[in-house]
Amino acid sequence: MNTNFEIIVTTTQGVEGKRVKSYLGVVSGETIYGTNVFKDIFAGVRDVIGGRSKAYEDTVKEARENSLKEMIEKATLKGANAIVGVSFSYEVVGGTVGGTALMVAVSGTAVVIE
Repeated sequence: MNTNFEIIVTTTQGVEGKRVKSYLGVVSGETIYGTNVFKDIFAGVRDVIGGRSKAYEDTVKEARENSLKEMIEKATLKGANAIVGVSFSYEVVGGTVGGTALMVAVSGTAVVIE
């Protein structure tokens, strides 16, 4: 992750060797990206021939990074120096003629550790 924040982000329930001093609440970040019909068609063709869809991989990566950044910003505003118990959720929504949308949500517990 490439952010300017000095905060520990972990999927574990704590940070090894550190004590949680206070729990500040759940924080989250959500990003929804629409895809267009042309990208969908070309990704489908690549999937049929066994290739990887670079366009979708880039979209997922960007959505994940933006969701993490949003969550970290919220935790920082609460005074946290770590986020524990982080989990990710990926969903495809839509499926209309104009395209689909990818939703990436991330959440965790903002904490202050010593």
